[in-house]
Amino acid sequence: MKNTVVEKFSEFYQKWIFKLEEILHQLLQVSKTEEQEIQSLVSKVTTHLKEYYTVKWGAAHEDVVIFFTPTWLSPLENAHLWVTGWKPSTVFRILDGLNAAFDMTEEQKKKIDELRVRVRIEEEKVEREMERQQVAMADLKMVELAKLSCRARKGDARVDGLVGVALKAVFGGLEKVMKTSDCVRLKTLKGVLDVLTPIQCVEFLAANIGIQLRLRKFGMKRDLAAGCILNEEI
Repeated sequence: MKNTVVEKFSEFYQKWIFKLEEILHQLLQVSKTEEQEIQSLVSKVTTHLKEYYTVKWGAAHEDVVIFFTPTWLSPLENAHLWVTGWKPSTVFRILDGLNAAFDMTEEQKKKIDELRVRVRIEEEKVEREMERQQVAMADLKMVELAKLSCRARKGDARVDGLVGVALKAVFGGLEKVMKTSDCVRLKTLKGVLDVLTPIQCVEFLAANIGIQLRLRKFGMKRDLAAGCILNEEI
């Protein structure tokens, strides 16, 4: 049975990634002397990223579970997921790697360090909430409902209703923790961009996007190679 939510979001994601590749090319080609062009491009990137989360939240309201096991990503990409997306604190590793090229001021370094601490605190909150949701899914009431559902006759409206209510609460909790994690991601990006100069923003975004796209490319190549090997064995 086809999942229309998965199909629609997969189609959107493919187009979104294609546009992201175009944006990366523009970031790498931008002239360092054109201040207006740089600011316009940074704004274009943030708008594109916000579009992803807007569409994601809309789809998740219909079926949040698909974002915890996204089929539009390769297994390699899935292995790097943190609550349905990239882990916010990873951007600081990118900044650390670019630090020599950036030549940040002491004031900038101080603000980045303060942001790093705030982000880690927010990540821990999300992780605790995710753990709470996992515990809730194994709650005694859920277990009892599962047992009752197994014993009940097919089509028992009372049991179906109880299971539906329990699952609705679980899905609602997952949607909440997903949105919270996305908000931490967006706040982290905004916090970094607010500290950096326009040209530093371009270099940071190019590095960040480049890593995402290379991971996807490598993951897809790996899947293709694995598929070829499997076909040969069969």
